[in-house]
Amino acid sequence: MTSFAYKLPGLRTALSLASPAGPRAKLSILIYHRVLAEPDPLRTGDPDASTFGWHMDLLARHFNVLPLREAALRLKAGTLPARAACITFDDGYADNYTTALPILKKAGIPATFFIATRYLDGGRMFNDTLIELAKGLPTGSIDLSSAGLGHLSINTTSDRQALVGKLLGHFKYQPPEQRLMAAESLASRFDIQLPDNLMMSRTQLKALHAGGMEIGAHTHTHPILARQSPRDANQDIRVGKEALESLLDTPIRVFAYPNGRPVKDYGDEHVAMIRESGFDTAVSTRPAAADRFSDIYQLPRFTPWDKTPTRFALRLLRALVQPHSAGG
Repeated sequence: MTSFAYKLPGLRTALSLASPAGPRAKLSILIYHRVLAEPDPLRTGDPDASTFGWHMDLLARHFNVLPLREAALRLKAGTLPARAACITFDDGYADNYTTALPILKKAGIPATFFIATRYLDGGRMFNDTLIELAKGLPTGSIDLSSAGLGHLSINTTSDRQALVGKLLGHFKYQPPEQRLMAAESLASRFDIQLPDNLMMSRTQLKALHAGGMEIGAHTHTHPILARQSPRDANQDIRVGKEALESLLDTPIRVFAYPNGRPVKDYGDEHVAMIRESGFDTAVSTRPAAADRFSDIYQLPRFTPWDKTPTRFALRLLRALVQPHSAGG
């Protein structure tokens, strides 16, 4: 498929018109979480290595890809190049280092990795425990009344995919430690063997940083900040930042809001916390491209779900031409 990624007549011209250099520049910030060695039917939102490879090939050929902090500061200064873009990863998965990094290096482009420090060195996020649960449950009727989901019939891959959505929706907005313990308890009840190598080790993170990639903060426990007290939210933000700075011996200047939807997942008070904590920029998950009117502490990002180069390219172009607002 990679060869087709380059045969998109007129794409570069259209992108340049939509995102020229200088004060009228726009910035496309892409969100990734994992890059899988092989496709996984329960992780359809994460590209495999082959798909991520042609994503990066297309971006390298048609965009000027920059580290996030540099891009954000140049956006506000009016000095961005035409067709500017950033690649970002959330959470700190091990395959960011083992699978994504070699592809990024081959394409010659930088990326920014936002790390939830609680899960380094063998930790596991609640969502991954729930996905492993859905993957490992036996076929047939399953009693999930203890999770508030009643009795479910699990017979097909589609049933398991639907179960993942239900489980994530049920647990996501619980307090971090509560949802983590509840997910682990549910998996234990069904004797699900859970992996302990999904997240990066500190050694891998150091190597990622040493390899020229930008590291950003993503809190310590990945809470929904809007569901925490101001004191707890501020503490989680600062613990994550300080842990990374201690580990990497460098200032951490960029931040990603967990879940990242303005108002629902974080509010103005959390934006103020980020500014006061010494970050230079932060990103949300409001799906759009950024422009000079965007709040540098709430830059929008979007996820490239697309399975073909043409659809991927059209998503990038569409984000650049849609109307913008001054908010996050």
